[in-house]
Amino acid sequence: MIAVRNGRAQRARLVAVGAHVPERVMTNAELERLVETSDEWIVSRTGIRERRIAGPDEAASDLAASAAVDILERAGLDPAELDMVIVATATPDHLFPATAAIVCDRIGARNAASYDLMAGCSGFIFGLSQAAGMVESGLARHVLVLGGEVFSRILDWTDRSTCVLFGDAGAGALVSAGDEEETTGFLGFEMGTDGGGADLLIIPAGGSRCSPTDPAYDPAEATIRMNGREVFKFATRIIVDSTTRLLERLELGIDEIDLVVLHQANIRIIDHAMRRLGIVEERAFNNVDRYGNTSSASIPLAMAEARDRGRLHPGDLVLMVGFGAGLAWGSAVVRYEPVLGALSPP
Repeated sequence: MIAVRNGRAQRARLVAVGAHVPERVMTNAELERLVETSDEWIVSRTGIRERRIAGPDEAASDLAASAAVDILERAGLDPAELDMVIVATATPDHLFPATAAIVCDRIGARNAASYDLMAGCSGFIFGLSQAAGMVESGLARHVLVLGGEVFSRILDWTDRSTCVLFGDAGAGALVSAGDEEETTGFLGFEMGTDGGGADLLIIPAGGSRCSPTDPAYDPAEATIRMNGREVFKFATRIIVDSTTRLLERLELGIDEIDLVVLHQANIRIIDHAMRRLGIVEERAFNNVDRYGNTSSASIPLAMAEARDRGRLHPGDLVLMVGFGAGLAWGSAVVRYEPVLGALSPP
């Protein structure tokens, strides 16, 4: 990537979304054999009926790369035209090199800079904001933002409070330069972090605070620990607050949004937010019942499925809201403006 301001007026345009999920489906019935739970208990508290689980030979880069191929094929963009690849992930292949570097190699993005972004379930929104900034500054024309997660590798399968919630997936979006007069693009972002809640959703061991070489290291502590009650309170509050702040700044009403895609963490959180914000069911798309919480892949996975089910149309104004570990959150309003097969030079 050579980053030089080109002097041309351009807006960041959301031109394609795509996804890839593992083949294996884990139902609630299977979880009943692992922990003391039931399908009724899981569905009533989370809305989740099944989730996808990566195979033993699949890592975050595999899922993200497959999603990338899907996105680029839909946009008709040669991977060599990518300027930047951002992979949002809490489950990277390795601490280094970046999973994004592995993805670039896999898809043939030989001219792209790349890096990983770790912001938990808000990672995709954070990545979109950085992609939009790169494009609108004139430093890039095509930025691929991916979420790749294999949460099944960091779960304690004896902990009912967490193992029923998460699934594996790869998904993302392509942000490209569009003509300023013809592109609406990203209207705005609202993002933040409350680090005071960092210990509410955490993997205690495995990093530099308690590394595998530490005499006190316990492999059991290298799995997710969550204060479900406090995270629930945070999520139900921040979705409403962040959305309200952003829409007020944009002078938009919720009824002007064509599609609402919230992070797919828990149907009770989603339903609460929809009631508070006055979002009618027809304007929201949810798939938490089929995939569970796929963290940074959650929002683009839902958008890709909404498109495939005829719920996301060219020209739609989309509200996306992510929230999770950090405690971090992010909201975005963007016009979905696909350019099918028209991005690569002849």
